[in-house]
Amino acid sequence: MPAHSIGSATISFGLVSVPVNVYSSSESKAAISFNLLHRKCGTKLKQQYTCPKDSEIVPRDEMAKGYQFAKDQYVIFTAEELKALDEKATNTIDINEFVPLAKVDRVYLEKVYYLGPDKGGDRAYRLLAKALGETGRAALGQYAARGQQHLVLLRPMEDGLIVMEQLHYQDELKPVQEVPRGEGEVKPMELTLAKQLIDAGSTDEFHPEKYRDQVRDRVMEAIQKKVEGQEITAEPTQDGGGKIIDLMEALKASLAKAS
Repeated sequence: MPAHSIGSATISFGLVSVPVNVYSSSESKAAISFNLLHRKCGTKLKQQYTCPKDSEIVPRDEMAKGYQFAKDQYVIFTAEELKALDEKATNTIDINEFVPLAKVDRVYLEKVYYLGPDKGGDRAYRLLAKALGETGRAALGQYAARGQQHLVLLRPMEDGLIVMEQLHYQDELKPVQEVPRGEGEVKPMELTLAKQLIDAGSTDEFHPEKYRDQVRDRVMEAIQKKVEGQEITAEPTQDGGGKIIDLMEALKASLAKAS
């Protein structure tokens, strides 16, 4: 079944324009949502908003959006004011510069989309993909969609495919200096054993298909049993064994297990 495009755009760099179609790169299945029901009759509950000051339920036509600029103080925006602030969608991916792909830290990654050539853009698309691949660089630019302006990175993938990565802006990332790193000396022998452990578990290929979300599978199995009217029983917990406190012993034990 062919992929379904979720939108179209034009990559613009220099005087070159590449019409493309945008495709979703994934289908998230991680979240299994449950509805809140009335236990007595099984009816799905409706969400209501209540004003704590007036102690009354507020209908949707009496709601307004406000931004809290200080404690318990808000500025109110109308729907028209918010709409006027939206970024106007241009359907153009404006490339500003080409950066070494290896220099882009993966912490900036937010979302990923596939790009495919639109009508009349085959040759320019393949040219851009090949040029990016042979130079080891990625195209960095901005793209306006759904009222927002996104920072995006275009990089080549296998078989001449171009991938568009939606990145976080710098001010969206939390400073790494805020994360404690602890203290402690790295001993040469421990480092040697740690490297050996990495070598023992290393592979030359990336095979994500080997892994499944076991929690999701377990929840879906339980849901199916409920649907079929079966009784759900919990499995007994297994003893995980004693904890190895000593780092050197832990590395040696891990190496022995890997061997």
